[in-house]
Amino acid sequence: MTRLVVPLLAALLSVSAAASAQEWGQVTGPAPGPAQVIGFYSAGCIQGAQALPSEGPGYEAIRLSRNRNWGHPVTLDFIKRFSDQVRAAGQSHLYIGDLGQPRGGPMSFGHASHQVGLDVDIWFERHPGARRAAADRENPRLRSLVRADDGGIDDAVFSDQHVALLRMAATSPGVDRIFVNKWIKERICNTATGNRAWLRKLVPWIGHDEHFHVRLYCPPGNPQCQTQATYPDDDGCGEALDLWFKRPPVQMPPPGAPVRPYRPKLPALCQQVLKAP
Repeated sequence: MTRLVVPLLAALLSVSAAASAQEWGQVTGPAPGPAQVIGFYSAGCIQGAQALPSEGPGYEAIRLSRNRNWGHPVTLDFIKRFSDQVRAAGQSHLYIGDLGQPRGGPMSFGHASHQVGLDVDIWFERHPGARRAAADRENPRLRSLVRADDGGIDDAVFSDQHVALLRMAATSPGVDRIFVNKWIKERICNTATGNRAWLRKLVPWIGHDEHFHVRLYCPPGNPQCQTQATYPDDDGCGEALDLWFKRPPVQMPPPGAPVRPYRPKLPALCQQVLKAP
């Protein structure tokens, strides 16, 4: 098959996606060709995605029925390296959640991003002991680190192991940023000692109290991958964090409010990725 990737900037600036999120979700396998990220984390797709094995040393993938365990090879490499590191640190194996769909693209529920194979959700909850069958990992217990009233950290769940987990992730090669709940960021800002440079990687975002969302940099050799804007070089524990408590830049809609469907404009090449045999 002719390679889908062409070095045309015009193809990136493109047209609105003709395909719906349902169409992207119905595709069961990857587009053939070398792994290439096309577009932005919340408006793009991926050619040549690879599936994360359902389990490996130090991790178990959950909710496999969603078929969202597909990503760029650098994402799979990160998960394997990070899982090995966590295991070597004496922590229980990880629950790995959504990466992306086989060809990326918008999802019908759950995420606005995760479209180019460079995002992965890792759950704070762990299941010590023997591994469970994949069918038993469809609906595991996934406790929040934040109190039910959203009034602060739940100290009955939160532990130093969570801090160590985030530190290991934030200092891992290739990690651009990690989305966490504002209360988690605040707690770590108030308690972290020593070298605090890694704290800048922890970016507050709505939700992300049961899991943290790792976003990787655009990998080399992927010229059509659109990078995300940078963020301040400080630890992010000042005004940027305070804003989330005083005047949140993004808020969840109230219960029962209509939610406008998310329809990103995708690069034109994503249509070829979607329709490829």
